[in-house]
Amino acid sequence: MSLLTLSVSLPSLKPPECHEMNMTNCKKASTLQLAMFYGALYTLAVGTGGTKPNISTIGADQFDDFDPKEKRQKLSFFNWWMFSIFIGTLFANSVLVYIQDNVGWTLGYGLPTLGLAISIIIFLVGTPFYRHKLPTGSPFTKMAKVIVSALRKWKAPIPSDSKELYELDFEEYTKKGKVKIDPTPTMRFLNKASVKTGSSTSAWMLCPVTHVEETKQMLRMIPILVATFIPSTMVAQIGTLFVKQGITLDRGIGSFNIPPASLGTFVTLSMLISVVLYDRFFVKIMQRLTKNPRGITLLQRMGIGIIIHIVIMVIASLTERYRLSVAKEHGVVENGGQVPLSIFILLPQFILMGTADAFLEVAKIEFFYDQAPESMKSLGTSYSMTSLGIGNFLSTFILTTVSRVTKEHGHQGWILNNLNASHLDYYYILLAILNFLNFIFFILVTKFYVYRAEVSDSIKVLAEELKEKTAIVSNQVIPRD
Repeated sequence: MSLLTLSVSLPSLKPPECHEMNMTNCKKASTLQLAMFYGALYTLAVGTGGTKPNISTIGADQFDDFDPKEKRQKLSFFNWWMFSIFIGTLFANSVLVYIQDNVGWTLGYGLPTLGLAISIIIFLVGTPFYRHKLPTGSPFTKMAKVIVSALRKWKAPIPSDSKELYELDFEEYTKKGKVKIDPTPTMRFLNKASVKTGSSTSAWMLCPVTHVEETKQMLRMIPILVATFIPSTMVAQIGTLFVKQGITLDRGIGSFNIPPASLGTFVTLSMLISVVLYDRFFVKIMQRLTKNPRGITLLQRMGIGIIIHIVIMVIASLTERYRLSVAKEHGVVENGGQVPLSIFILLPQFILMGTADAFLEVAKIEFFYDQAPESMKSLGTSYSMTSLGIGNFLSTFILTTVSRVTKEHGHQGWILNNLNASHLDYYYILLAILNFLNFIFFILVTKFYVYRAEVSDSIKVLAEELKEKTAIVSNQVIPRD
């Protein structure tokens, strides 16, 4: 952020202002200026990739799984974690956007830079008071050892008695603050990594059962990860096609024109409200019905979010069809002029996107954290970030492919620079169909998914407390006059 601030502040690091109507006549940025700007962006991307999975992980690690009271608090942690993230998003989409448009980029970038500096100071001051888990080495190396070991012994028979498999002593795990995991029958081929075949004890030839089970758990989550790619492409529509739609509409409220990108604020507000309603009301209602301390399972929560995405795309298609019909009535199809409709007709799809985030995005990050082995929590959380990244690339791929294919054989195409002559309604229906097919895939993979065993009895204790409360309420006799 410091480099970005400098690149828009120092005259030597930015091209001179240009007031020409024809932008091709403006002086282009120099190699140094481009290197500084893009270098700052890529540095920011690398930093984000390192901080996002780890900050949420260290936050969740502050709760003791063996303490039922802290476990109950941990069940709400990711709701409020995402709430705080979207508070920052709300500030960025409203205050910072206004400052950047009306005051200048220097202050617009300077404020978040100052905020990051303050955050680092707070983090460093609080570090001595945090609960820290001892580093256990690279999870990729551990997983690679298991896979290589199993492949090298692919002909070795697996003993019927799991006690014959190689495992470290219980004291080895407790000494390092780790949890020993018993062998499971799923993905039996990987169990070969723990089969003793000779005197070799090389880590690339013989792996403890716990390492094998940790590898299994990370691999089990991959189908769920794949099922989140299509929903992540929906998030990409907020800042792309949804905004382009807004540009074609009437954005005026009196003398004030609403920036189309500011509609993203409604996604944020919707998400903030939905998270509060979910945590304070929805969970409590569902707890009474399901006796589940979470209200519903994480996969069920993700499924609801995917269903909402299908609804969003159908509504977006219908809204776009109505916008095109109005454009045709007023003769602004060919010239791409403004359609005499309020930009607020797009609000339903923006608001529902925030509601979908409250279900899917929160559940996604919590699921990958919760289901990852104790020594691989950060890697598990990074699955969620990977899903968003691949979703953005997939959105670009789908958009360019559809645009190219629909222009073949002399056809006009669905996606043109002139949206009034395009067919985004067809494209949104295509996305709805892709979401529906993805939902079927999601149901299939969740049907065969095996949840990771809890490391403590805290969830059972909380479930028993719920049953007792429900029994007390149901046994109460309501007095009659």
